Amino acid sequence: MPPPGDVRRAAAGAAALLAAAFGPAAAEEGGVVSIGGAITEIAYALGAGDRLVARDSTSVWPEAALALPDVGYLRRLSAEPILAMRPGLILLEADAGPPAALDQLRAAGANVATIPDAPTPAGVVDKVAAVAAALGLEAEGRALAARLEREFAEVRARAAAVEDPPRVLFLLSVGQGAPMAAGRDTSADSIIALAGAANAVAGFEGYKPLSMEAAAGAAPDVLLVTERTLDRLGGRGALLARPEVAATRAGREGRLVVMDGLLLLGFGPRAPEAARLLADEIHSAAGAPAAER
Repeated sequence: MPPPGDVRRAAAGAAALLAAAFGPAAAEEGGVVSIGGAITEIAYALGAGDRLVARDSTSVWPEAALALPDVGYLRRLSAEPILAMRPGLILLEADAGPPAALDQLRAAGANVATIPDAPTPAGVVDKVAAVAAALGLEAEGRALAARLEREFAEVRARAAAVEDPPRVLFLLSVGQGAPMAAGRDTSADSIIALAGAANAVAGFEGYKPLSMEAAAGAAPDVLLVTERTLDRLGGRGALLARPEVAATRAGREGRLVVMDGLLLLGFGPRAPEAARLLADEIHSAAGAPAAER
């Protein structure tokens, strides 16, 4: 890890470059850099959007966030572009990295607030509380948390009323090769349950490559992907033609739900909305009776 002095000198040089690229506001000292799409959404929901001076590349909502300088991808950060913003506070999602970059931020004396990131209703409320505390907006945080708790209670009641939950297979493309299927303890598993459905591959934790045999054995009623995964796999036709997908009845019948990735998996303040929308899409695709939609 570079000595703190080297990091500060690199940051000063990067500040000049960013000021030239984005204007003087890019180098204003004391603003907030938000790292993590859900964190950025929470900051805006708390009324603190005007305090943000930069974001990471996963922070794509609300639309106003796109006008902010992008300091890099959540899990492939570099310290210099962040320090160049001369932030008074860095809001950092718990799984951000790499560790070396985070060590450089702290060694340079940056004020870093690490925000927990559990993909559950309670985790969303905890996330809101942590961001609100870091921003000094505790009252606003309590109000937002109370609203979200009411909305999650409604979502849970709706999910509990589903008598025969459809089986959903979530697929994620992370590069070349077969798509990955989401098992237990994933954001996908959690949002599927909130939508009143069942994860078709709950026999393992995390993500695993999907074989044709495993896909057929999962017997999903509906396939679920993000817009990004659909693009990576070549579109709807290409996805449904893949052998592991065509091995399922859902694939052969085109029972496919596609959603925005940050909305679906971000577990920010739009999580109840995501669960309601997903429930409508899943139960419609699975052919559920209208009363259950």
